Amino acid sequence: MEDRIYKVLSRQLWSDSEKAGVLRGAPIDLKDGFIHFSTASQVVETVAKHFADKDDLLLVEVDAARLGNGLHWELSRGGQLFPHLYSDMALDAVTSVAELPLGPDGTHRFPPNLQSNASGDDN
Repeated sequence: MEDRIYKVLSRQLWSDSEKAGVLRGAPIDLKDGFIHFSTASQVVETVAKHFADKDDLLLVEVDAARLGNGLHWELSRGGQLFPHLYSDMALDAVTSVAELPLGPDGTHRFPPNLQSNASGDDN
């Protein structure tokens, strides 16, 4: 599986997580019982599908190896394997945090290093 996975969060949820020292998840994660992540090739579609028009987003890059045995790769949208974490996430697994601003056309602007990976079929 992939070394880097991604979580999309509101600025407020990230701020709350930093204060708590741990990410417990967004409301949908708490409801589903695991933290949803996407790979580089999945995250653009994830944002378009679940976060359209939201302008307070951050893209959190996570080192999957640091998540331990709680990380599972499970079938989801379109028969793809998605990373799901069945525990809280320690913040020391985070490798970077980037803004995900809306562009003039209403779509989110991803960091350049992710754009080159997001178009590939690496699953």
